Amino acid sequence: MEKTPQPVEEFLEGVTPRKRRADAERLLPLFARATGETPTMWGTVIGFGEYHYRYASGHEGDAPAASFAPRRAATTVYLFDGVGACPDELARLGPHTTGVGCLYLKDLDTIDLGVLEDVVAASYRAVTRGTFGQRARDGAPSD
Repeated sequence: MEKTPQPVEEFLEGVTPRKRRADAERLLPLFARATGETPTMWGTVIGFGEYHYRYASGHEGDAPAASFAPRRAATTVYLFDGVGACPDELARLGPHTTGVGCLYLKDLDTIDLGVLEDVVAASYRAVTRGTFGQRARDGAPSD
């Protein structure tokens, strides 16, 4: 994944349905507070900050340290340290589904945005503590 020069506002103008665009506009300040970063585009993903990863296989690269994507079916929040890193918080979040490193949110009005902000902040801290070597599918890193 690479940064792209498209302004976030320009990208949001093309997001459909309207609900996803409105939800994305609500998430921008939440992610900014959680990370202290400004948004940039990484393809069709809105990212905040950046981190470097290196896996045991030798594969390495850079990715946004916190990010989300307004998709047609749901807003996807990417948790690069994996959803297994925050089971208690996710139990309190409200209606959502998950993938290994993703939260899928259909309606921000039905979730606890304070809990979401805590989850995003914790994930951001985990991946920005130096070179991150844990894949989301491998589970939460141990401290």
